[in-house]
Amino acid sequence: MAPSDITLYYAPQSRATGTRVLLEELGAPYTLDVLDIRADDYADHGFREVNPLAKVPTLKVGNTIITEQIAIGIYLGDRFAEAGMAPAIDAPERGAYLRWMAYYAACFEPALMDKAAGHDPGPATQSVYGSYDEMLAVLADALQPGPYFLGEQFSVLDVQWGMALQWTMMFGLVPETPLLRAYVDRVVSRPAAHRIFEEDARLAAEQAQARGEA
Repeated sequence: MAPSDITLYYAPQSRATGTRVLLEELGAPYTLDVLDIRADDYADHGFREVNPLAKVPTLKVGNTIITEQIAIGIYLGDRFAEAGMAPAIDAPERGAYLRWMAYYAACFEPALMDKAAGHDPGPATQSVYGSYDEMLAVLADALQPGPYFLGEQFSVLDVQWGMALQWTMMFGLVPETPLLRAYVDRVVSRPAAHRIFEEDARLAAEQAQARGEA
């Protein structure tokens, strides 16, 4: 594999897991900078200079820093277009692709965080996502035709959503319906996800031991 100008600032069993799975699905070369975000001083060794919020995933491409999962996903899908995981700019599917990428950040995560924290988003007409139930219903309608967001085409969207739904259903933030379970299983049973899950378990165990928790 050719040398890479991409560095992924990473923590196992975090939001960054999905980005690493995406890199593997794309066949993209990258360097991993592993952080222990459960250690109190994890951001005190230069990471905050890379990302002031000290959040993962963070991508460094040459001298350019890219943060936010959705921005990272769109960038990687377009950069490694030969993998066929992102519709081209002029493809009919491009609009739907961008819609559901944005829906994740603009509606799904805010709805989940409000629900988990017990925050009242106010009237549905004034909420960015309507109501939690409406948000999930719209998501279910998008997935109903299947097998993926863009029909038969497995895309960056599916890595983003499949990984997120896996964790949120696991922790009870999203109800585990047959539709969502079947969709998630299609994503996480792929070799790339399976491989990174195993690697994450090993890294997390090593970090716990280093913190004296094992």
